[in-house]
Amino acid sequence: MSKRASKVQGGVSLGRWAGIPVTLDWSLLIIFALVLFNLGAGVLPEWHPDWATWLTWSVAFGAAVLFFLSVLLHELSHALVGRVFGIPVSRITLFLFGGMAHTEDEAPSPKAEFWMAIAGPIASLVIGGGALLAGVGLISLSAAQLDAPVEAMSHVGPVATLLLWLGPINIVLAVFNMIPGFPLDGGRVLRAGIWAATGDLRKATKWASYSGQGFAALMIGYGVFSALTSGFSGLWLALIGWFLWRAARGSYQQLLVMQALEGARVHDVMRRHLAWVRPELSVAALVGDHLLRSDQRAYPVLGEGGALVGMVTLTDVQRLPEARRSQATVAEIMTPLSELERVDEDAPVSDALQKLGDRDVEQVPVVDRQGTLLGLVRKQDILRWLTLHDPRQPA
Repeated sequence: MSKRASKVQGGVSLGRWAGIPVTLDWSLLIIFALVLFNLGAGVLPEWHPDWATWLTWSVAFGAAVLFFLSVLLHELSHALVGRVFGIPVSRITLFLFGGMAHTEDEAPSPKAEFWMAIAGPIASLVIGGGALLAGVGLISLSAAQLDAPVEAMSHVGPVATLLLWLGPINIVLAVFNMIPGFPLDGGRVLRAGIWAATGDLRKATKWASYSGQGFAALMIGYGVFSALTSGFSGLWLALIGWFLWRAARGSYQQLLVMQALEGARVHDVMRRHLAWVRPELSVAALVGDHLLRSDQRAYPVLGEGGALVGMVTLTDVQRLPEARRSQATVAEIMTPLSELERVDEDAPVSDALQKLGDRDVEQVPVVDRQGTLLGLVRKQDILRWLTLHDPRQPA
């Protein structure tokens, strides 16, 4: 595993863990802060009123870090079991609501879906049980002290305190993820069961998605009710429910799209006739001669011999102060070839869609094996193709 961190689009790269890229999304800082301040300003001072301030906040910080390390191990277990079944995992993202292992394909069978889904909760249970056992092993309390749990915690050392907090949190994480609502792990287990019973992945995803939306609606309703009657904490539950509802609905729509794209190749949807620019062209000329005279918003940059050397887009221009456009060249603002996602013209359209989503870009260059530019495939080209091959047919 790697501990090197570097900036990437949408967050911070934590390097590769077991060969899988891991990204920490900036939204995770919200949860990190909530966990840190809940422990440092609430739980730990109540358990250990005699602790020095530096010790309280050090333990709180360590607990927050270990919690998100636990989430990472939960997601890694999904990825490693998926690898056993031949399911490629492109990356893992830690974000506001926990973590996500991004798979490039659906599971090949209900068995693979089941074991990949159940691996995460099992990992969380193992971490939680291990932390609890280790924490209990580090303390020595009398029967009288055990009758008053909060008072008993005041006699527990920092390491044992951290472990006794971390253990139950991981067990709760495992139990929550086993709620039978897609795309939670329990929902994927449910989908595996329906898939095995019916032999129809689309129908299984549809019903698991409905289950997920149902549980999400209950969470939203209860969260709003709690917020109105008990305070702010209910809003957080409603927010999680809203996220799950969108994820459940989106997962089914994504499957429909992927099935509609089945058999389609990049050469079926790509845009072949493109204007292109040279790297030495001034940004002012790019704006005046190209961006203002065409609806094309992304231009391949071709070097000597017509080789693709990068891409320049309207967004790249917008980042440059207007006063500098006459002096700056396209080469200075373009995305170089080394940082571009590329796709082969015979690749499945779903591969192009995956690359567009992974990098959050609007287009991907289509190149041959020699690196010669053949065209661009854009999100709007794929959407146009889907319009003619409607994925919203009833299951």
